[in-house]
Amino acid sequence: MPFAAVIRPGETEFDQQQRVQGTLDLPLSEDGELQVSGIVDALWGRSVKQIYTSPNDPALSTARLIGGALGVSVKEVEALANVDHGLWQGLCIDEIKRKQPKVFKQWNEAPESVCPPGGETCDEAYVRAQKALRKPMKRKDNFVIVSSEPMATLLECVLRHEEPRLAPPCSLDRDSQVEFIEMTKPEAVAAAQ
Repeated sequence: MPFAAVIRPGETEFDQQQRVQGTLDLPLSEDGELQVSGIVDALWGRSVKQIYTSPNDPALSTARLIGGALGVSVKEVEALANVDHGLWQGLCIDEIKRKQPKVFKQWNEAPESVCPPGGETCDEAYVRAQKALRKPMKRKDNFVIVSSEPMATLLECVLRHEEPRLAPPCSLDRDSQVEFIEMTKPEAVAAAQ
């Protein structure tokens, strides 16, 4: 059964500082570069045919390092850019919590329902993700997608044929940067439910 792997890029200084990255281009930190070798290890020997990536760093840098290590071509896809967090980009999560406690509470309890000022809604980003993955999902090849949170979670929803959901901002730490998803046809998913 073919698979897709959703990869969260190596971390940046913004991740370490718990800042909202959104669509900002940020280089990998030293720790982030080390994390990429663990990602390569997880993909080694899995016959990946293509790597798709957000055009923004740190996803782009991570994808290029993975592609170079595995000998797999990397394709930048504009629609895989992270969710635009508008005026929140660059702010510390604690700063948003302190300045806008009601909005922060809603963002933490129902992140799909919050659109940052000047940003993009969860539904808009989900539709963008669906369009970006339409062709790769039709192929019967193993592929990798490198994208930052929260877009990575939306990509997983698209690949699993689920409704859009986002992780709360206070729970973005994940045990694994690599999520393997078996590619099933939408009809098979509907029949199993």
